[in-house]
Amino acid sequence: MTKDPNAGGSSTEHVSARYRGLDTWPTLDLVAAMYEGQLAAAASVGPIVSDIAKAAEDAATALARGGRLVYVGAGTSGRIGVQDGAELPPTFSWPFERLVFLMAGGTAALLKSSEGAEDRAEDGARAIHDAKVGADDVVVGVAASGTTPYTVEALRAANAAGAVTIAIANNPGSPLLDAARHKLLANTGAEVIAGSTRMKAGTAQKIVLNLLSTTVMVRLGRVHDGLMVQLRATNVKLARRAKTIVAQIAGCSDADAAAFLEQVQGDVKTAILLALGAADAPGLLARHDGHLHAALAEIRTAKR
Repeated sequence: MTKDPNAGGSSTEHVSARYRGLDTWPTLDLVAAMYEGQLAAAASVGPIVSDIAKAAEDAATALARGGRLVYVGAGTSGRIGVQDGAELPPTFSWPFERLVFLMAGGTAALLKSSEGAEDRAEDGARAIHDAKVGADDVVVGVAASGTTPYTVEALRAANAAGAVTIAIANNPGSPLLDAARHKLLANTGAEVIAGSTRMKAGTAQKIVLNLLSTTVMVRLGRVHDGLMVQLRATNVKLARRAKTIVAQIAGCSDADAAAFLEQVQGDVKTAILLALGAADAPGLLARHDGHLHAALAEIRTAKR
């Protein structure tokens, strides 16, 4: 009797009849099949858009109190989480000290796999304890299977500490989802190459993280009309972008925008308010928790 390769286990480990004989196909058919899988991965996120929105609102509320973003994962999923978090400081000036990366096997596992580390559940719980996770923190656990012991136990510990917990998984009914306050299931099903979750599952995870973290940054006032008003000009490209943003919103010349930015050490929102004649731009921003729309509305009201 032939053993069913799909008996038990998670759906991402299943062998799909759709891809039988894959290695004998013409190259074009092979690439087309993998592309088809990527489209399916993107489509898997559609049903959970409202869940992502709820998680983002909850996360933004906690972070507005001064909490930290904590990413937890192992292997491919852990690396995708680290990539998402690492992009927040340059894009939104999110303080690096308010980012925590808990990777099974430590930071060395970002470059070289440490497969056994993901099985040590106690390490996940200890990492949360050592990071002093509390009620104002947001802990995002990512695992394609949803069963990774390190990540599951980390989320359980974070829940016990009162943190906002968000699980991103690709298998329904998994322990990771049960462990979190917000359960984000992108049900990608069988992979083109069975168990290779760097493919469909990884793509879906990246999309979910993109939507989640970007929404949080928008809710925290770090984006205005689709512009990166919280960026810091740390290179020539960003300096040019900052100048363009100030000139566009304030309606001033590029030269004036550059001068205002220099006056406030590159703080885009403050430069905009100065360009519009605000006497106490930092105080104005503080009154509105850094939200530029509200600060601009106050200026308009004062000019009437």
